[in-house]
Amino acid sequence: MSASLLRKGLELLAEPAGAAHASHGSRQPLRKRPTKKVAVASGRGRDKATVKGKITKSALEVYQKHQAVNHLKKNLEYMMHGRFIADSTITQKVLSQNRGRKSRDRPAEEPQKKKSEGTVFTEEDFQRFEKEYFAATGPA
Repeated sequence: MSASLLRKGLELLAEPAGAAHASHGSRQPLRKRPTKKVAVASGRGRDKATVKGKITKSALEVYQKHQAVNHLKKNLEYMMHGRFIADSTITQKVLSQNRGRKSRDRPAEEPQKKKSEGTVFTEEDFQRFEKEYFAATGPA
């Protein structure tokens, strides 16, 4: 970026929003940074190894500040007071997706019970059908 474009951008940012387009002729020059001599003389370049002005904290405050806070109770209250309750099929799908892909992460699948292969008809139904069928196809 050229210096002229940068200067123009800074001038636009320095002006109020409404006056950006109205006053092109009344531009103020940019302020220059103080030189290095002034920065060292004002105290910014000094070594910061002094204790002057430092606020000491007790070890207990520092320890409590770095302790993990347990938000379980607040989170449970928030979740329990929610209006939306997910369907059990959806929750089962989410749980199955998050289990993992390895076989050790999957629970053992229970084999499906086979239904007994029997007839729906009773012995009396067969006898009734036999009488009706042979009576209709009997001697002509």
